[in-house]
Amino acid sequence: MLLRTFSGLSRATRCGRNCARRAPRGPRTLETCCYRSDMDEAQIATLRTVAQGELFGLVTGEGAHSWRGIPFAASTAGENRWRAPRPAPAWEGRRAALTFADRCAQLTTVFDKKEGLSPGQLIGSEDCLALDIYAPTDAQGEGLPVMVWIHGGYNVWGRSSSYNGSKLALEQGVIVVAVQYRLGPLGWFAHEALRASAELPEDGAACFAILDLIASLRWVRDNIAAFGGDPSCVTIFGESAGGHNVAMLLASPLAKGLFHRAIVQSGSFDSLALAVAEGDEGGHANPAKTIVEALDARSAQALRATSLAQLFAAYSIEGNFLDLPRGISDGVVLPATPLREAFASRETFNCVPIMSGTTRDEMKLFYLGNETFTKKRLGVFPVARDQELFDALTHYISRIWRVRAVDEPAAMMRKAGHDSVYAYRFDWDEGGRFLFMNFKKLLGAAHGFEIPFVFHHFHHLGPADAVLFKRSTLAEREELSRIMGGYWASFARAGVPAHPGAPAWPCYGEEGSFMRLDTENDGGVELRSGSDSIGSIIVDLKRDPRLDEAERFMIVAEIDNWMFTRPLRARFRAEFER
Repeated sequence: MLLRTFSGLSRATRCGRNCARRAPRGPRTLETCCYRSDMDEAQIATLRTVAQGELFGLVTGEGAHSWRGIPFAASTAGENRWRAPRPAPAWEGRRAALTFADRCAQLTTVFDKKEGLSPGQLIGSEDCLALDIYAPTDAQGEGLPVMVWIHGGYNVWGRSSSYNGSKLALEQGVIVVAVQYRLGPLGWFAHEALRASAELPEDGAACFAILDLIASLRWVRDNIAAFGGDPSCVTIFGESAGGHNVAMLLASPLAKGLFHRAIVQSGSFDSLALAVAEGDEGGHANPAKTIVEALDARSAQALRATSLAQLFAAYSIEGNFLDLPRGISDGVVLPATPLREAFASRETFNCVPIMSGTTRDEMKLFYLGNETFTKKRLGVFPVARDQELFDALTHYISRIWRVRAVDEPAAMMRKAGHDSVYAYRFDWDEGGRFLFMNFKKLLGAAHGFEIPFVFHHFHHLGPADAVLFKRSTLAEREELSRIMGGYWASFARAGVPAHPGAPAWPCYGEEGSFMRLDTENDGGVELRSGSDSIGSIIVDLKRDPRLDEAERFMIVAEIDNWMFTRPLRARFRAEFER
């Protein structure tokens, strides 16, 4: 009420005394709030108090209240590198939460070209643990559901500022929080020297990125009420590496009680053994011991003194991304056993309602630049060398992704007695065409394409968005976005995805029910049944009339490259050759 009163006062009617000092402690009246006289209406309306002090935000172009770059932990540079995040320091005066924090240290990829950045550049900072908040303008005091977004990027790339939560917050009446966390070797590193230098038990981890996310959830628990959020109704959701991180938070005993629903979008339920990540067992490129030898920095002190440039240069790059062990079963953040096994018992994971899904054509995005299967017309426009082979290859690997991310974990949890599991598949594939480039064929319903629909913000590929999201599909896209936003927000609110007028969405169940998400142009939103399996995929691959024997074995070789664990690769090849 007091903030509304002040927001109605003109600058001339507010206190005119010198406002360089902080306001006195105690109840704020017009006489004691002279420090407000240099604030505009938006700043007054967004003034909030958190544990570190006062801050104000802005009104986004969509009309939401937003606060950017709020630190939830201290800088991880220097002595804090490869330690659990330390508390964020308080600030003096009012903090202007108007600009995004620096992204966490990372190498640029082809996806940064739209910013004029060539791949392979080291950018970002170790002082990056911050979050952004989006809220309806009338959220204060409302106790709205909170949705904490964890960005993707192979856990080596990405930033919170790429995701605008304004429309999701406004249209669905939720608080959206987008978080940043340590990436690449700063977020994932297992070495005995670091464990020996631990000051806290959590310092002995290898999954520092997950510790950052846990710290962000603790900050949300302690502070989100000031922005209109309900700390007892928190949903974590993320895509790709963000979805993998959601799965790890589900399995982490350190995250218990910090969230109440979880959405895994194109994620993973796999992990690497600590011995593999460290280098005591083979099976992964760039284990920590190899990196330490390359840096000639075997002590914790020497490792922490290593420059970012030296550290990142010690790693090789696979495709577009830095290649390193991630999702490590360190026995601190995650159980020492494989991540997937945690979901076999209600006692070994954080048993909350879970939604998990994939896109139909996940892998087309990853093969877009693969010169074995695509080429560029006029040196610019990517096209498939053999469309049937390209479609078959991406079809089978996309199905394997779905089995590993949806069907297998859902069946495990159901067998363990956890029924509150919901599944979806995103099928929208109405991208446009430009000259030689046909997005419907080349990308289809590719990896990450559901994100613009969840956020109702059709910005995804930069300049190519004008072709991907053609104007003729706008009305149908808007309707699908409203339905998906409604499902996601209903799940956040009550643990059950629902939307007025849309099909009822039952639990996964014995029949393997899942919601197919698409526009009316292509069948609409509809409930389907039927789970997939590795065995079914092998049978279909062997019988596929589009393929000859050499092409089948080429696809099996590509599947080998994408399998997350050695046992799974061996299992697939053994079954295929049987």
